[in-house]
This record gives sequence, C-alpha cells and structure tokens, in this order.
Amino acid sequence: MIIAAVIIVSSMSSPMAGSISDNSPSQVSGEQIGSQSSEKLVESSGSEELIAAVGTHGGEPETGFNPITGWGKSSEPLVQSTLFKRDSEANLIKDLATDYAISDDGLRWTVKIRNDVKFHDGTPLTAKDVAFTFNTAANASGGTDLSVLEKAIATDDYTVEFELNDPQTTFVNKLIAVGIVPEHAYNAETYGSNPIGSGPYRFVQWDKGQQVIFEANPDYYGQEPHFKKLTLIFMASDAAFAAAKAGQVDLAEIPASYAYQTVDGMKIVSLDSIDARGISFPMNPNTGEKTENGYAIGNNVTSDPAIRKALNIGIDRQALIDGALNGQGKEEFTGVDKLPWGNKEAIFEDGDIEEAKKILAEGGWKDTDGDGIVEKNGLKAEFTLTYPASAQERQALAVSVGEEAKKLGINIKVEGKSWDEIYTLCYSSPNVWGYGSLDPTDIYLRYYSKSYDPSTRNNVIMYNNSVVDNYLRTAMTSSDQDTAIKNWQLAAWDGTTGFSEKGDAPWLWMATINYVYIMDEDLDIGTPRIQPHGANIFGNILEWKRA
Repeated sequence: MIIAAVIIVSSMSSPMAGSISDNSPSQVSGEQIGSQSSEKLVESSGSEELIAAVGTHGGEPETGFNPITGWGKSSEPLVQSTLFKRDSEANLIKDLATDYAISDDGLRWTVKIRNDVKFHDGTPLTAKDVAFTFNTAANASGGTDLSVLEKAIATDDYTVEFELNDPQTTFVNKLIAVGIVPEHAYNAETYGSNPIGSGPYRFVQWDKGQQVIFEANPDYYGQEPHFKKLTLIFMASDAAFAAAKAGQVDLAEIPASYAYQTVDGMKIVSLDSIDARGISFPMNPNTGEKTENGYAIGNNVTSDPAIRKALNIGIDRQALIDGALNGQGKEEFTGVDKLPWGNKEAIFEDGDIEEAKKILAEGGWKDTDGDGIVEKNGLKAEFTLTYPASAQERQALAVSVGEEAKKLGINIKVEGKSWDEIYTLCYSSPNVWGYGSLDPTDIYLRYYSKSYDPSTRNNVIMYNNSVVDNYLRTAMTSSDQDTAIKNWQLAAWDGTTGFSEKGDAPWLWMATINYVYIMDEDLDIGTPRIQPHGANIFGNILEWKRA
C-alpha cells in the first residue's frame, strides 16, 4: 500500500503494519473567518510560533477539547496523552503505555503505564485517571464507541485492567482514540473549555468562533516540540486560502480547487488519505415500514441489485476525481482499498458503460418510452441523492455522479441537506458519506447485519448477508492478526459473495480525497501521519520545524 505526502511533485511511501515501537506525537483541527490585513492574524514573535487555519475537516469542536465527547477521536489529541499512538507507517507505538497483555479468552486487557507523567497542573497521572477516563467515556456514549467495555479498573498506580463484554481484538484502537483526562480536575460541563492533559501542548485560551491557543508543555515526558506556541484559527477553506495569500497565517487547509495555485513564499502540500467518499444504497424496497423514530425505510430503485451494480461498473471514478476533485484524490472501490484488510480481488474495472447497460437490461430495466430513463414494471430508474450541504467536495462528487448516471439511463436528483435532515432520510435515500479509519471496526459497523442502530447510523441501509456476517465476526474476535485480516478481506469478496461490487454492491465507493495545504516555504512538516477521515495534519507535530 502507498500513502503519499505530495508537495505536488514528490511522494513518500507508507506501508501499514502492527508492531509496537516507542513514544511519538499529537493533533488538532479548526473553522470560521478572519480579517484581511496584511499582518498575521495573531502577532508572532519568532519562528517558534505557528499560526494555522485548518478548519475544513473537523472544524471547531462544539463541546470543546474533551476526549470524552470525541476530541481527538480519529487523530491525536494535542492536549491529552493516549495509551498508544500510530506512527507514519501505522505501526502501534507506545505513548503512556509501556506494555500490555490480553487474556486467553480475549475479555481482559491489562495495560502498564509510565510512572513519570504529570498533568499540566503538576499532578501525577496514574492508572486511576486512565480507568476514570474510559469508564466516563463509556457511560457518556460520546465520540468513541466503547460499548464493548464492561469496566476499567486500576489494580495499582500504574496498571489498569479493561474488562470487555465481547472479545473484540480491535479494542486496541480504542486505546489509541481516547485521550486521558485527570479525575481530580474533570467536570463534564467545563472541561472542554479549559482542558488539562499531559500531552505535548497545554491549553492557554479559546476564543469561541475565532481561535484557540496552545503552548508547549515544559514537563512533557516525550520529545520537546520546536514550536512553542500554536494558534489555530477557525476558518473555512476559501477564507483560509485568502488569509494565507495575504500572509496572515503560516499554514492553511485549502480547497482542492486551489491545489495548483502559486503564492510567493509558500508551497502547496497535498497529502493522500484513507478518507473515502461513498454512496450508501438502501437495500430494502419501500414497503411503508418506518424506523422507531418514524423515518421511512427502503427504496424501490436502489433495492434492485442491477441498479447498484450498473452504477458501480458504469461510473468512471477517475473522471470524478479529475473533475469534482481537481485531480486531488485516488480511485476507491471498496472503501478500504489502501488498508491491510482491503481485498485486491474485490477491485474491478469501472467506466464500462456498455457493460452497465447490459446489467440493467438483463435485470429488466429498459427505456420503453424514449425519455432517456430506463424503467422496470412501470418504475423509473430515478432517486434522490443527498449530501451534506456544507461539504463542497461531496456536492461536486454528487453532481458528477448524476451526470455519469445519465449515460446509463439512471436519473439522480442531487440535493444538499443539513445533517439533521440527512439522518431522517438516509434509511430510504442514498447519501454521500465520508469514512476513513485505521480501525476495521468501521467495516463491522457498516456491514454487520446486527449492527443496525438508528441512534448511531450504523448499517443504515440494513445490509444483511449471513456469509458476510460470519466473516466479520471471525475477523472481529480473532486473536491472530493474519486470520483477522483474511476474514476482513473475505467479507468484501470470497469468490461468490461479499459487500463489494462483485457481491451485493450495497455501496458505490468513489474516491479517497487528498488533503491540500498551503504553508510557508520554510516549514518542514516531516513525515506526516496517515490522514484519516477528518485529517490529522498535526499528528507528527513534534517533528515539525523551520527549515
């Protein structure tokens, strides 16, 4: 697998693995608007300060910088430490943890932690804080799904045991996702606005809707960061580019449409990601059934496999990338192509309009009235495709898919909606989603039949394949990594069935997007971490320096 960090002309290789090495860094993100002066938005007294506008993916956290409610879920939480992290090649590395062991039945995980860590207020971090964090996060039903955790117990000052209710080997990813908070200083109502952690940076100030400021932690147990002060400006991507062009920020996340711009004194950096864009297809016909919340279930067009397969085969993914994403992306066929559990055998040849039309015809879909739209038993091959109205690249992809579908005789009506609206429609209407995680649990929640849950939007299309279910359960509970990976792959395609296009085609995966940044020419960001859904530009912040 290749994960590239491209300064438009260069790249770096990033294979994936799973061994444990030693300690490594952190992350953050942002969103909003700023002034248009030629001065930096925040006064900077030297090269050891960094001002960044990185608000497009992730944005300003609604509940503040609180891991219990989701801060740092898919990236490293700058203020807090985690038990483990992943390096630029996705190897598991130690942060607070020094060692761990798993019981034979897979239901008890024992983690040893460092004895030299202090919170930013000088209080020692102990196993009680770790247990408190995980128990609180599990009870809060926050940003990280900890439903598998029965309870966490501190057995001594530097040992914590996690008791699980299901032997899920992917639990290690929860130990990466949750930043540790101090039991003595945690208040659910106020912590997010004034967080205390033990990470490489300590919180200084949050001006809601504008910026947040962090300063280097002088007592940090790891590598000392070059940048002693970080100011993150919450700014939308178009405004961020304007701010960078005006010399107001050192770094900004920008739209793909600006990827080939030239700005004096700055460079464009385009990072490959595992953040995939895909369209969910409701699998059941519309019989009038509703969810427990009263939302319609099923779609009479997308429930037909010929429609789903024809779209998967007929859509030209590279054309979508070249047009909708300005070339800033890679083709995606299963949602996890680049990951170790991606199945190369499930990848297929796309952009084949004639084959797509053949699939439709064999499925009984024909244009009998000459209006350019195929129909079957009086039902037109048309449906509404929703996308979050605030996401420019998803809108562009949705529109492009609609244009490609016309060539097949399928009419797609594209509509931008708020997430609140999408959550009421996604059981009956296809939607453009974004997923990208180093945790294969995402696959399980998306395709395992029993994971359907209207409250979490897991398996909203109600996909149900007993063979796939068996592969997913085996992968989820196997203590042998090779066995787990093999079963994740078989769930996509085993030669007969699976969740890929070659099987049931419940999704149309289109592309992984690139994260595009403009930054000072002298800014050296080292070897970036793999970019998940939501971005992780600050994942290796301890490597950053001025060249």
